Amino acid sequence: MLRYKADRRTLGIVATYFTIAITSWIYYPQMTWGVLIPVMMLNAVFAFFCAVIVHNTIHAPVFKSKRMNRIFQIILSFTYGHPVSAFVPGHNFSHHKELSTVKDIIRPSKARYRSNFLNHLLFFFSVSNDIMRDEMRFIKKMRKHKPKWFRQYLIEASLVFGTKIILLIIAPIQTVLLILIPHFYAVWGIVSTNFWQHDGCDTSHPYNHSRSFTNKWLNFWTCNNGYHGIHHMRPGLHWSLLPEAHEKLLVPHLHPNLNCDYLIKHLWKATIYPGKRLDYLGNPVVLGPKEEDGDWIENFPVGEEMEGYGAV
Repeated sequence: MLRYKADRRTLGIVATYFTIAITSWIYYPQMTWGVLIPVMMLNAVFAFFCAVIVHNTIHAPVFKSKRMNRIFQIILSFTYGHPVSAFVPGHNFSHHKELSTVKDIIRPSKARYRSNFLNHLLFFFSVSNDIMRDEMRFIKKMRKHKPKWFRQYLIEASLVFGTKIILLIIAPIQTVLLILIPHFYAVWGIVSTNFWQHDGCDTSHPYNHSRSFTNKWLNFWTCNNGYHGIHHMRPGLHWSLLPEAHEKLLVPHLHPNLNCDYLIKHLWKATIYPGKRLDYLGNPVVLGPKEEDGDWIENFPVGEEMEGYGAV
């Protein structure tokens, strides 16, 4: 049933999210704030883990059966609060294929605060409107050219947003605390990771285009999302194969400053002390003039095979 046995971990994390979300919903009336806040945080963390799984799934499907993958995308949509299919345009076709060019709508250069702490914290808000704009344009184009993809998106969107609306009507405060806030954190987190994975890197270089994090504990829970450089080189490679490929294909050519161990250590240096926006060589990041987004959708080759890029 599974393409890789390692995806037992994927299913376990997803099952854990639903266990936490459903249990907290049932016992919400009995919770004090001292219990509720830690539960919300736990819910948010596992929603983020599931957002990483969304990312992995649209690159390398979990199941051998296409039908099972379509069903799994629907289930995953409930874990981070947005249609999984909608992750494809901004991430796979804009970011991966047009890395840090004007056609990459989530390029780090859009964050231009003087404080690097704010660049990290608010990067999501610097790109969110552009993500939604291109998402809507892509969906409109797929409705005409790839109706099967559009139907899958419509099912995911209808079920997820419809359920949220119903729950908001039934129990508004409970829904905000236990569902909407954790889901927002998950979406904020998965978009924000793009900033520290690429800011200050040389995206024109064949190897130094991304920052990788090799800590085993981090990569256990995020299904090897820390190995970002090799992921950009081999986007269709299953997450369980990334560590070995990272060591063999990337490390011998990679600048050591981009082969990081702990994410927290990097974030501390980048945002707190010294808190400077530096490139991987230790030089200040110099931003050029602000540029308008390039149009990657108009001439998007809808007829090409999209294997490895999340097409249903």
